[in-house]
Amino acid sequence: MLDFTEYTKIFISLFAILDPIGIIPVIILFTSSMTAPKRAKVGRVASLAVCAILLVALLIGQPLLAFFGISISSFRVAGGILLMLMAFKMLNGNLYTSVEADNDGAGGETSSIHAIVPLSIPLLAGPGSISAVILEAHKAHGIEHYLIMSLEIMLLSVTVWLTFLIAPWVAQRLGKIGIDVFTRLMGLVLAAISVEFIAGGIRGLFPPLG
Repeated sequence: MLDFTEYTKIFISLFAILDPIGIIPVIILFTSSMTAPKRAKVGRVASLAVCAILLVALLIGQPLLAFFGISISSFRVAGGILLMLMAFKMLNGNLYTSVEADNDGAGGETSSIHAIVPLSIPLLAGPGSISAVILEAHKAHGIEHYLIMSLEIMLLSVTVWLTFLIAPWVAQRLGKIGIDVFTRLMGLVLAAISVEFIAGGIRGLFPPLG
């Protein structure tokens, strides 16, 4: 078991990697056409998905990846490709149209899928946060360590839920034009992030390139 300072550092680092505040524009994009109850449901699904994914990573992450013969580097490349596809849609300005059509046509089922992919994974619980949790899990041993780490993950999922609650407030102040401009800017940032994911994964798969 680590001391309190170390667990505080772990929580802050995981919060920075998840960056729930940074994806507010993406949340606005995916929930702008939803009613308040549906938005609340998507927020709950996303936060529970993040919690479940990171808890699985904490408890059986490394053995599970090893069982399937998947490395963190491979996972990083796959997540980067998924983010890149989403970034292209954001830059072209057609992501909102496709999301709105899906929400109108398929109802709550598609909204729940969007809450998990790409909001929960890989945007929030992506390769970075999953690998970080796996690494932090091996810093100490004992039930106390895993209980504290689990509590920190639960607190992080609560921050995700709170982010969904404040997203409409931000949307009202940006307006539709502001959201559209901000979405395209976020698309560019997301494309850069996806390149970093892919490049980091390739360096891990092929060390001589590093």
